[in-house]
Amino acid sequence: MALLLHIDTATESAGIYLSENNQLIASEQNHEQKNHASFIQPAIQKILQQQNKSLHNIDAVSVVNGPGSYTGLRVGLASAKGICYALNKPLITLNTLHIMAYTIHHNIQHILPENNHSTPILYCPMIDARRMEVYCALYNQHLQEVFKPTALIIHEQTFSEELNQHYIVFSGNGHDKFKHICTHPHAIYSAITYTQNSIIALAEEDFNKKQFANLPYSQPFYLKEVYIPSKQNI
Repeated sequence: MALLLHIDTATESAGIYLSENNQLIASEQNHEQKNHASFIQPAIQKILQQQNKSLHNIDAVSVVNGPGSYTGLRVGLASAKGICYALNKPLITLNTLHIMAYTIHHNIQHILPENNHSTPILYCPMIDARRMEVYCALYNQHLQEVFKPTALIIHEQTFSEELNQHYIVFSGNGHDKFKHICTHPHAIYSAITYTQNSIIALAEEDFNKKQFANLPYSQPFYLKEVYIPSKQNI
């Protein structure tokens, strides 16, 4: 068991969480995506003061490392690495899509049709990447990847082969646009994204297994290249 600091600036809403013995003990949230960078440090200071603790007391820092907002991922990882470098603490990086699949997995009894007894299930978290593109992956009931994280242009036949053999639970802020073009009877749609409890549980699991990131070489998991316009386009 450990005292862990968690930084999540990957999506529209940001969160800073402090957990002890796998339980949330303090949190701060921000719902203005453009303010994520200025939110992080004051939020960390606030939750530590609330619990009468300092950064020296923490055992590790976890960060939701993507895919997601390019700017959010960059500022989140930079803050996490800065703390880890300064205090010689281990860094835990979490995949956004895996957190989403984990959350659905632990809520599946409220989502599946009542008559499902034998059809296998897959989880497909989707993050909106603008237009008809999403960041997505497929996970089985053991949360193992069966379709690796990718940036995908969705259309009517996306995952049609898998849908013929499985129920697939599509979730996240990218699921809604797929819902309008895919009406397969095995497609299930959920507005659930992920929770702070999922972040805490997965970070605690990695901490106990000592599955730490390589601090000097850790980079945001953008999933596709960052587009920087040329001078001619500015």
